[in-house]
Amino acid sequence: MKQILQNLSNGETSLVDVPSPKNLPGHVLIASRRTLVSAGTERMLVDFGKAGWLAKARQQPDKVRMVLNKVKTDGLAPTIEAVRSKLDQPLPMGYCNVGTVLESNADGFAAGDVVVSNGHHAEIVRVPRNLVARVPEGVSDDSAVFAVLGAIGLQGIRLLQPTLGENVVVTGLGLIGLLCVQLLRAGGCRVLGIDPDPARCELAAGFGAEVVNLSAGQDPLAAAERFSRGHGVDGVLITASTKSNDPVHQAATMCRKRGRIVLVGVVGLNLSRDDFFKKELSFQVSASYGPGRYDPEYEENGHDYPIGFVRWTEQRNFEAVLDMMASGALDVGPLITSRFPIDRGAEAYLGLNRPGTLGIVIEYPERSGSVDAAERSVELRPGRDVVITPAEPRVAFLGAGNYGSRVLMPAFRKHGAMLETVVSSSGVSGVHHGRKSGFRKAVSDEGLVWADERVNTVVIATRHNLHAQQVEQALQAGKHVFVEKPLALATEDLERIRTALQQPAAGSGESRILMVGFNRRFAPHIRRMKELLTSRSAPAGFIMTVNAGEIPAEHWTQDRRVGGGRIVGEACHFIDLMRYLAGSPIAAWQAVRIGDAGTGGVRDDKACITLSFKDGSFGTVHYLANGDKSFPKERIEVFCDGGILQLDNFRRMTGFGWPGFGSMKLRGQDKGQDAAVAAFLDAVRRGGPAPIPFEEIEEVSRITIAIADSLATTAE
Repeated sequence: MKQILQNLSNGETSLVDVPSPKNLPGHVLIASRRTLVSAGTERMLVDFGKAGWLAKARQQPDKVRMVLNKVKTDGLAPTIEAVRSKLDQPLPMGYCNVGTVLESNADGFAAGDVVVSNGHHAEIVRVPRNLVARVPEGVSDDSAVFAVLGAIGLQGIRLLQPTLGENVVVTGLGLIGLLCVQLLRAGGCRVLGIDPDPARCELAAGFGAEVVNLSAGQDPLAAAERFSRGHGVDGVLITASTKSNDPVHQAATMCRKRGRIVLVGVVGLNLSRDDFFKKELSFQVSASYGPGRYDPEYEENGHDYPIGFVRWTEQRNFEAVLDMMASGALDVGPLITSRFPIDRGAEAYLGLNRPGTLGIVIEYPERSGSVDAAERSVELRPGRDVVITPAEPRVAFLGAGNYGSRVLMPAFRKHGAMLETVVSSSGVSGVHHGRKSGFRKAVSDEGLVWADERVNTVVIATRHNLHAQQVEQALQAGKHVFVEKPLALATEDLERIRTALQQPAAGSGESRILMVGFNRRFAPHIRRMKELLTSRSAPAGFIMTVNAGEIPAEHWTQDRRVGGGRIVGEACHFIDLMRYLAGSPIAAWQAVRIGDAGTGGVRDDKACITLSFKDGSFGTVHYLANGDKSFPKERIEVFCDGGILQLDNFRRMTGFGWPGFGSMKLRGQDKGQDAAVAAFLDAVRRGGPAPIPFEEIEEVSRITIAIADSLATTAE
């Protein structure tokens, strides 16, 4: 299918062939009929992409501080690579879509329903149920495609709380501003519209507003004084897009005492206290479509807010705008200025800055029926007629996120793996990174990998809750597996994986290699540390300090159901690393977390884990997310037989009182990812053994899950 994407590094907007997305629980698959280019938001994204590095930095000073801190801890080269990778991610454009439901995994929707959603500019989109609304009879596609923008304006109006007969100013008469004029008029308000474009002022006047044409030299403050009969306006809705602070100052000046100002657009926010103090004005910023926006429980997991407590969610705002269209109170016909078929969709962005441009509609060919397997696959390069040897790694990647594309794909390519297939459920990232890394094809359904005889090796770099099932399926299909940590989120999943690994696959007697991405075992410093410890016979003491950094509570890694929490999702690295360095099974463990004693802690990212080993060694992992980012992220200290080894951030290791060893320093940080991949591929080619014995992987995984469970229990 065709989809419009943008490259944030250079602002290039292009039409790309990508696999049709795979539907998910709680989602609907929609065949697009119309999409609308949001001139304000999408123009800002294009302008940001076209800006140089310095201009981008000026627009995001908080990101600059993060980059500078990363340079201090990780070095210049890794930081530059990380920034380039971030900017290189393809950005799907668009969020105003009307189409026909092809497949529904969500209650309340069925195949054939005509719906609006915040889906992208693509022939087929996948959208969670709370961001979809059914289109009423009598509302055309050309009207319905404006529903999402209308909901943005409606949410701003709800925050403004206008009442019948009040005087309201709308500053900025773009698409959202003109929709707001009509919505306010339908609610019984008198409206004054302000804009420098005479054509837009004329449209607003046609919708029943009085207008101020700034390009004609008209004074908005004087006009507002006359409009409000000398009392000051009741409220101002700012829908403009400008870097200037003038719209807010102007709004405050024209308001009556205790007037209200709501910002829907993007303007300068250097506020003057004096503007607001004397009149006791209120100022509020509106967050897009309404309650539920940016809440993953609402948007991604489909948990609606009770209507008795939250009357107007973003979905119910969609429905309200559609009802206004059905009643004839909202007319969007005059707002459409150009149309493009999806085949010419990228051309739509060439006219974003042309005078007079308002609504740009992209049209799609009609289709019906579900998506077939062929539509979920896109060839990235011609297939090669080569002799396939059983031992040669022929790799499929499940997941094309940041770590998989930036670290794992280059490593597998560097060490000679044949890159066959990359899987991403949306299709977009798979095509982008698959083409860059030289994959043969991109697909959106992992089921196509299990049946592909060309693929004998699977790399799993998806979200953590998918790992166990995908490992089990890959092993049952006879594939070797490299899975990013963690292996599983529950002990019962480990049992199924062990069974799948022990049983012959698909009737064959060939053994399969299972590897978890515990890459720190393979880091140059750690290998040297292991050698030094092997020369000693006494038990060792380990102290591992991890300055993990704060991650928002709503991030998927913090969700025990999806990411497993940070102990299972990341601290497992250090439990495995200590197990490797000790070279002895874990005999016992203890764990305590900050917040257990009623201090309000609710997450497992601030914990102290103590391990003891059968050989008498012991150690602690201080996993802490409450430190400063300028401090090194990882420090490892080993005390053994009168000597000490100290490793700082995988860049420099120092020996204290250690005969024959003083220090080891690398030019850049190396956590062993490249060496781990090389060891795995070598094992595949030679037929084993696995670089990490499964018994150790299972031991570390079981104990990590138990630790996370204990920390969760103490928090309840």
